[in-house]
Amino acid sequence: MYILKNQALTLSAVILLTTGCSPSSEVPSSSKINDYNGSASITQGIAKTVESNLFKCENGRSRVASIGEIADSEGKVWIVPAENNFAIGPKAVDLYEECSNITPKNIADVDETSVPVVVVDPDGEEITGYIFADNYFELYINGNLIAVDAVPFTPFNSNIVKFKVKKPYTIAVKVIDWEENSGLGTEDNRGKVYHPGDGGFIASFSDGTVTSSEWQAQTFYTAPIYDLTCLNEIEGKRLSEACTTEGTDHGQNAYAAHWEVPNNWMEQGFDSTHWPQATLYSEDDIGVNNKKAYMNFIEKFSGAGAKFIWSTNVVLDNEVLLKYEVR
Repeated sequence: MYILKNQALTLSAVILLTTGCSPSSEVPSSSKINDYNGSASITQGIAKTVESNLFKCENGRSRVASIGEIADSEGKVWIVPAENNFAIGPKAVDLYEECSNITPKNIADVDETSVPVVVVDPDGEEITGYIFADNYFELYINGNLIAVDAVPFTPFNSNIVKFKVKKPYTIAVKVIDWEENSGLGTEDNRGKVYHPGDGGFIASFSDGTVTSSEWQAQTFYTAPIYDLTCLNEIEGKRLSEACTTEGTDHGQNAYAAHWEVPNNWMEQGFDSTHWPQATLYSEDDIGVNNKKAYMNFIEKFSGAGAKFIWSTNVVLDNEVLLKYEVR
């Protein structure tokens, strides 16, 4: 878990947060913080970088995976894009990972027997999982951290995990769509300095479990937001469908919405019945047709019946928690 280091904003930043004012007429924000009436905490502007880069690509190029801190108008400090266990968690074995020169052409070229088995129940069933995440995941089984993604941002990779567990068991996954512009949910892309990225998660398991709309998905960090009146909450859904997903060159004062993550969210006994069902996305929606980390093993993903899932907004929702009960 990332430890908070600094819980203070400059006076000027606090003034901006409490008034909703923008120092530049070029910023596309069109509302003030007091226009928002939902359950989220709202921050504005870029976060302070507290970890410059979590990952170094040894054999290629990768986007910078930084960690930031930003305070809301009440002084609460939020970690962006999310608190995570990348630095200390057990790394999932790579199916495909260019930075480590792991680039098999198909599943037959993967030595699955070498994948370590994490024992949850000594008398349980051994299960193999195949995972592709845009960008990052942390996998928990019955509250036990099984593995974290070996690459937090890019290049795109895929992973294989093994664990031993008895049914019924609970799968819990934290997924993060990383960001270049810390606290703003954006990256330099498609000709715009501040362009929102998109997420996506798909997995299949050897016991027949696959990602589907039967999984639950709740969002905990949404950005960028330029008009806070576009946010809505209905029956547990944290909705941002009315918010723009267009990129801009002047997004430095965008808003972000944050919700507190429950400490025990990954536990088997955690009550997530109020969480919405996951939303399905196609391979075209996620844009994987040119990604070898996915296409080289497609029979283990969509070929196994798995679907890409996320919250209701695969572009603006940057931290999403997934849960599913296997019976």
